[in-house]
Amino acid sequence: MISSVDAATSQFLSGLNQIQQRAERAQRQLTTGLRINTVSDDPNQIASLIQTQAELARTQQLDANLGRVKTEVDTAETGLQSAVSLMDRAMTLGSEGESNTNSAQQRQDIAGELGSVLQQLVSISQTSVEGRYIFSGDSDQQTPYTIDLTQTNPISAYAGSAATRQIELPDGSLVSVSKTAQDIFDSPDATQNVFQAVNNLRTALLNNDQAGIDAALPNVQSAGAFLNAQLAFYGTVQNRIASGQSYGSSYETSLTAQISGIRDADATEAITDLVQAQTQEQAALTSRAKLPTTSLFDYLA
Repeated sequence: MISSVDAATSQFLSGLNQIQQRAERAQRQLTTGLRINTVSDDPNQIASLIQTQAELARTQQLDANLGRVKTEVDTAETGLQSAVSLMDRAMTLGSEGESNTNSAQQRQDIAGELGSVLQQLVSISQTSVEGRYIFSGDSDQQTPYTIDLTQTNPISAYAGSAATRQIELPDGSLVSVSKTAQDIFDSPDATQNVFQAVNNLRTALLNNDQAGIDAALPNVQSAGAFLNAQLAFYGTVQNRIASGQSYGSSYETSLTAQISGIRDADATEAITDLVQAQTQEQAALTSRAKLPTTSLFDYLA
């Protein structure tokens, strides 16, 4: 088989093709703003680019998760602040009712106010965010407690479950983000049981039971202190989330810069490459046009 293209022509066409590819690559960089548009643009950097992009996507997702959890934790912290204030109010009411100068009716009136405090505490335990009961543990579609002041034991059994949910921070560490209403309000330790302490004081006042009032007040005070400790837990979680968001923001900036360094085009360099390629292409075509041409008839003459 005889080739219709001689070696010199083949070499010229190959060189011209390389020049045109260089021009096309430079033009593509200027159009897209990217140095790497296809794998062939820089095969050695593709693995690094993909890995860095994946890490950025992961960090952005973790940051979004932290934003949602922050809303829950902030809401829980606000609720417990209110609960601490309610326990202070319960202590004040109990101290007023403890005085033996009170009549039975006066103590019943104070007990009525304590009933309202107890209802508000249960309401706080029922706090929800985006349709999730944040104090129900992993069973966040279930109301943790209900209350019926007409009953001897007005507070229902805990209807939630344990809280095992953790959130991953951008640095890879894990943080437990919640406690259950049972942990917070319904401890098996009578000196830490918020519901029981308030209800015992309420019942003693209703019954005009001086000894019962005297016995109930210390538990109201200790349960209030315990509630403060639960509030501190959420303050610690808030700090961890804030730290995680700050770290994540800095890390995202760093990853974005890394991706830009790998992928983004240098406009000045691309323009220079394009101009040089166009100049070389024109020079090659001009030089080629000046070469003498021969045909079969020249060899037969």
